[in-house]
Amino acid sequence: MPLAKQKPYVEQRFDGVRGLDGISDDQIGEHLSLYAGYVRQVNALNAELAGLREHGRASGRDAEFAELTRRMGFEYNGMILHEYYFSNLVSGARPKPEPASPIARALAESFGSVEQWRTDFQAIGGLRGVGWVLLCQDPMNRRLTNHWVSLHQNGVPAGFKPLLVMDVWEHAFMRDYRATERGRYLDAFLRNVAWSVVEHRLAEPMAVRPSAAA
Repeated sequence: MPLAKQKPYVEQRFDGVRGLDGISDDQIGEHLSLYAGYVRQVNALNAELAGLREHGRASGRDAEFAELTRRMGFEYNGMILHEYYFSNLVSGARPKPEPASPIARALAESFGSVEQWRTDFQAIGGLRGVGWVLLCQDPMNRRLTNHWVSLHQNGVPAGFKPLLVMDVWEHAFMRDYRATERGRYLDAFLRNVAWSVVEHRLAEPMAVRPSAAA
């Protein structure tokens, strides 16, 4: 029986990320182009892997199959993390969640206060090296936790629900800021958080692929 043909992934639109405070439209446009490349790579890898499977080459001893499979983790997570990132940014954002909101209460329960969460989140964003910072919810105890993720697929906490995703690879900010000015970019990111989206993620079941319209 022939294998079912996989439907290709479609690049999402993120119309709400224009006019951000401290992150230019040129920076966003360049970053969206990079994201589109991840979508194309995922589709290309899926097609190549499907071809290898059809020819009976699905084996860990097959060097090409093994390498493409490893690459898929990097490209797929790169696609998904960027979709979380762009969909949790919005122009005209509130500087912080409303004090009585569910996300503010959850942050206070887990970190002591929203301000203490922000200090921790921003400190992780300042770690040396490139990567991502994720605010997640632990599926076991519902606690909120911050995490450092390096090469897209390395460090993502399995089964945790992403609530807020920040890209701290240099491509996310170096059109607007120098390499030594990451701290200014972190401040800008936190001025543009779409808290309504973060609250929606907290309330809803985990989505494997976030919606740009969330």
